[in-house]
Amino acid sequence: MGLCYKLFRADVRPHGSEGMDVEGLGKLARWDRPPRAHVGSGGFDPWFVGTSSAQEASPAQPIWTVPEIGALPSNTYGRLVRRGRDLITATYAYIGPEVADRAKRFAGNNLACSNCHLQAGTKKFGIPLFGLFGAFPHYSARSGAQITIEDRINFCMTRSMNGRPLPAGVPEMQALVSYIKFLSTGVSPGQLLPGMGTGKMPELDRAADPARGETGYANACVACHGPDGAGIRRSLPTTDLGYMMPPLWGNDSFNDGAGMARLITAANFLHFNMPHGVDYLNPQLSPEQAWDIAAYVVSRPRPHKAGLEKDFPDLLEKPVDAPYGPYADGFSEQQHKYGPFAPIRAAIAKLKAEQKGTPAPR
Repeated sequence: MGLCYKLFRADVRPHGSEGMDVEGLGKLARWDRPPRAHVGSGGFDPWFVGTSSAQEASPAQPIWTVPEIGALPSNTYGRLVRRGRDLITATYAYIGPEVADRAKRFAGNNLACSNCHLQAGTKKFGIPLFGLFGAFPHYSARSGAQITIEDRINFCMTRSMNGRPLPAGVPEMQALVSYIKFLSTGVSPGQLLPGMGTGKMPELDRAADPARGETGYANACVACHGPDGAGIRRSLPTTDLGYMMPPLWGNDSFNDGAGMARLITAANFLHFNMPHGVDYLNPQLSPEQAWDIAAYVVSRPRPHKAGLEKDFPDLLEKPVDAPYGPYADGFSEQQHKYGPFAPIRAAIAKLKAEQKGTPAPR
C-alpha cells in the first residue's frame, strides 16, 4: 500500500534503527525476544506476544511492511485512520483531562498512548500495535472472559491513561480501532510478526533493587524525566499540550494497574528503548541496570486503581510480577513486585500440575 517502511524479511535490512533482518532477529531469539505468549504468567495478550523462531528464520517468507499512512487518500477512511494515529500520538490534546469539552475528557492524565506504544505503535519491541487487529476477540486472563479490541483499548484507558472507558460508538474509539486495523494491513490471520511486545532479556537471580536503581536513574534518566519523575511539559500546565518527556510516577502518570507498573514489562521496555532514541539493536542499559532502574520507577508513588483484587480470577494465570494480590502461590507481594521470579514460576507450575493431576515439570 503506497510507500512503506520497516521491512520484515531476512534479505532486507533497513538502515538505522528502524528494522532488523529476520536472521538477526532469530539470533536474538535466545534471550531478547518475547516468548510466544505469557501463558502461565498472565495468559495470552497480543499487546505483548512474541514470534516463533521458525517464522523469523524463513527466507521465503513474503515481505511485510508497516503501511504508509501518508499514502492514504483524503477520504472518509483516510481521515479516520489519521485521526486514530493522532489520538495515539497526542492523546492529551483530544481526550485528555484539560481539553475544553468536558465530555471528551476520557483520559485521566496528560500522557499520550505513544509514550508506551513508541513511534505511533510502529517501533519493534516498543510495544507496537501492528499486526494486532486479527488477534481479537480472544480470552483475557485478566478479565477471565473473551474481550474485544475495544475492551483491550479500554484496559489502557483505565490503567495507563488512568481515565474512564471510551464507549464503543464514539468517534475516538472508532478512529483508534481503524488505525490499529490499518497497521495490520497485509498480516495473515494467525501471523505473528517479529518485534512484538517489549523484548525479553535475562532475569536476575536476585530481587531487583530500587536503591541501586535510584543511582542508575540519576545517571541515565533524570535529565529527561526529572529528579521527581515528573517529566517535562511542553508548556504551562494550564494547557493541554502534554509532555515532551512523560512523567514516570506521580499524579499525572499511569496507575498501579497498568502493564508498565509491572517490573518485567518496565525493565524490558527500558533495556530495549531507553534512554530516548535507543533501540534493541544497540541497547545502552545493561540488563542489570534496566532491572534495578525499573524497580526504582515501579517503587515510586502513583495513582491507585480501585478493584485490582478482581483482576485475574484464575490466580494461577496471574503474571508473576503482578505487584498486587491476592496470589495463589504463597509468595509475598514484595517478591512478586521485585523478584526473583523463578521460584514463583516453579510454584505456579507445581500448583497447575496438581490441579490437573499430572507430574510437575522439573
